[in-house]
Amino acid sequence: MTELDYDIAICGAGPAGMALAALLIKRGLPAGRIALIDAKTLEQAAKDPRSLALSWGSRQILEPIGGWPASATAIEQIHVSRRGQFGRSMIDRKDYDLPALGYVSRYGHLVSALGTACSHAGVASLRPARVTALEEGDDAVTLTIAIGDETQTLRAAIVVQAEGGLFNEQQTRATNRDYEQTAIIAQVRSTTPPPHRAYERFTEQGPLALLPQDDEYSLVWCVRPDTAAKLQALDDKEFLQALGAAFGDRVGKFTHATPRLSFRLGLNAAGHSTARTVAIGNAAQTLHPVAGQGLNLGLRDVTVLARLLALGATPTQLAQFTEQRQHDRSTTVQITDTMARIFANDSPAQALLGLSLAAIDMVGPARGILAELMMYGRR
Repeated sequence: MTELDYDIAICGAGPAGMALAALLIKRGLPAGRIALIDAKTLEQAAKDPRSLALSWGSRQILEPIGGWPASATAIEQIHVSRRGQFGRSMIDRKDYDLPALGYVSRYGHLVSALGTACSHAGVASLRPARVTALEEGDDAVTLTIAIGDETQTLRAAIVVQAEGGLFNEQQTRATNRDYEQTAIIAQVRSTTPPPHRAYERFTEQGPLALLPQDDEYSLVWCVRPDTAAKLQALDDKEFLQALGAAFGDRVGKFTHATPRLSFRLGLNAAGHSTARTVAIGNAAQTLHPVAGQGLNLGLRDVTVLARLLALGATPTQLAQFTEQRQHDRSTTVQITDTMARIFANDSPAQALLGLSLAAIDMVGPARGILAELMMYGRR
């Protein structure tokens, strides 16, 4: 067994993990004192075609560290509406003197950019590798790592759990609360080319989001599990007809859909940490996709943690991180969770949404608060 030593070991080399490594280097931490551990190679991760919603604030985090993806479609407007009721809200980047409210990119493009930045900086990358055991002591954390047929031990002052992994699996399972909703995701095309406008349309069963991406839309359609099963059983023509009936004709007629994927929705807001371990991003909170806040919240975690760990890889800094991130995390979780639960079941609160959206659109300050949440999160 070979023993390695680092100041910070990051378990999970996805967007949050690699962004943390790059930000730590930008703040002066030697690249050789940081280890990235992931079960996939960078080449495997770069092939991931999933779409991601990145806020304007996330671009401000990623661009200075060389982590901005090579291809990203700008969102210039966000149209929020309630199916079958009066009222809508339109958020426009011109009202805030910004080039975009947010962007849509491929997961693979984002991790490729971040992976290149970390590689050029000299960050130690252990991948494909799997953490098989973790033991926390008073002065360090010892990780046992399987790399192929070889086993290594790694000692680090601080371990950051960035995306899934070993030490909080039990916590995650214990705190997960399933919604009675399933998300169907696909890429769809319509007769009207995307005008850099994103749509968030609330239906009786959940939110339906269309995000502009190149010459098509990235679809996230949240419905009850029985409805999802019926939608998945449809052929492409029938599915596109059902989508048109649920969304309306704002983007014309839907003409094409890629193979559909579905997954059950739930909330993990454990935020598990100990004296020398901390969870960020999806490992700390997995949110309902309404409003597209998951990755953006994780990148805000990264910004604060990098600033604190650059001052010292100590339990004191982790305690400060937990305190400083509490408000943003709890507010974002509460907003997305409440909205998801309203639409997971028939609720009188649904009937109020159309009026609320109309009021937001007529009152500038209210629209500004909604726009700030979408662009930056709660700061």
